[in-house]
This record gives sequence, C-alpha cells and structure tokens, in this order.
Amino acid sequence: MPALPAWLTDPLWDQFAALLPDRCEFHPTHPLSCHRRRIPDRIVFDKLLQMLRFGCSYQGIADTTCSATTIRNRRDEWIELGIFAQLKTIALDAYDRIVGLLLEDIAMDGCITKAPGGGECAGPSPVDRRKQGMKRSLMVEGYGIPLARVLAGANRHDSPLLAPTLDKLTDIGPLPGEVTVHLDSGYDSSTTRDEIAGCGLRGQIARKGEKAPIQASRRWHVERTNSWRNAFNRLQRCYERREVVIDAFFDLADAIIAVRSLIRKAWTLYRWDTRPVRRP
Repeated sequence: MPALPAWLTDPLWDQFAALLPDRCEFHPTHPLSCHRRRIPDRIVFDKLLQMLRFGCSYQGIADTTCSATTIRNRRDEWIELGIFAQLKTIALDAYDRIVGLLLEDIAMDGCITKAPGGGECAGPSPVDRRKQGMKRSLMVEGYGIPLARVLAGANRHDSPLLAPTLDKLTDIGPLPGEVTVHLDSGYDSSTTRDEIAGCGLRGQIARKGEKAPIQASRRWHVERTNSWRNAFNRLQRCYERREVVIDAFFDLADAIIAVRSLIRKAWTLYRWDTRPVRRP
C-alpha cells in the first residue's frame, strides 16, 4: 500500500529532485570505475515517506532495493544540504502565491507526543507517568497551514515557548498591518500579553475558568493541524534522538500538508485543461 497517493507524491518528488545536486552513477574515485551503482534517490525518498506515514523502523522498511544504512546516510546527506527545509519553504511560497496565506489570524498551541527513545527534544511527560515525551509548539495561519514550530521536552509549559515561536514570524515575510494571535487559556497571563504587545500583535486569549466551545474562536485550526501531523506515525511516536533529524521529518510533513491543501483548494478555485473530473 503506498504511503501517499500518486497525485501528491509526484509533485513532491519533482520539486525535491530539482533541489538535489548532480551525482555520478559510479563513484569517481574508484580505480576501475566499476563500483556498485548508487541507489536511486527516488527509492530512498519513497522509503522516507513510508517511514513518516507508517512509523516503521529503518530495519523494518529496508529491503533488497535499499538498506537501512543507505536510508540513514542519504537522510543525513540531505539534511546537511538543507533540502528538507528548502522543500517546506518552497511549498509555503507556492501555497501563498496560488491560494494565499491567511496571516491576519494566526493560532498557536502546544502538543505532547511520545518519545520512547528519549533524545535532545525529550523530557518527562506530565500526562504519561513521566515517560519520555516531546512538546511541540505549533504556529499556523488562518486555514491551518503550519508556519513554524519549536520543539522541547514534554515537561515544558506552553507559555515559555511562545516567544521563540513568535520569533519565527520574521522568516515568513511581510505581515499584514494587524495580526491577531489566538491562544487557549494556558497562555492567559500578563507575561503573555506583554510579549504579544511587544511584537506589535494583537492577542485573543481564552480566559481561565470560562468555558467556551473551541468553535467560538479561530483557534480550532491549530487543533486540526495537530491532528494532521499526528496522522504521520513517525511524529506521533518519535524514536529519533537528534533534533536535526526530527526537524527534517517535520519539514517533510509540513510540505506534504501544504501541497495537499494547495492541490485540493486549487481544484475549486481554478480551471485547466487537464483538470481531473473528481476532486482528489
């Protein structure tokens, strides 16, 4: 069973392949020029997609076409080149040009997931008997497209992660004149309000002790995006220990979410000759 449908993986791979450097079929330093052929990048890319979607291990996804060592080595090579981060940036730019990012309203929230292997972004989880877990502070735009994140241990509170998450707004580009930040009652404090005001933003924060349905605000989009991310089992139960590797998988997942939303929205917003008769 494929990890993702072809209408989604093909454009992802086309852009990913355009970012890869040119490689020789055989290693140029081999004295007889007959070294084993390099495993095609498309095979390794598909393996990473399967790992991200199904949450399987490197040994579990390896087969006769590609070994676990090759997957790890190629993954580290692409991380060093910054290709995963570039893919996410290009996906966001494409979505902004064709559909448009709704930056007038942004929402933020924290989400705790399991991290059985520990690692640089893990800490004792307060909701799982102090087992190792990871907290991700997520920022999304008005529809729910992920804009930025900050990773920390599960024992960190949401509010101290607000400032480093808001700092990533500078990487997005020009913002509208008025931007409203929607937060839940966990951020209800004078420190949070001062931090938001210091950034020149408006804050809409749920009050502690006042019950209100989540649909009453624009905050439900971040909850939906957390569900989209948790559909990738590699992120819901993270066994990676290095932060750079975790960031790479998050960048790949965010690119998938952006491209998937772009294709589905473009189907209703635009018409073209090869437009499919049914929405993907």
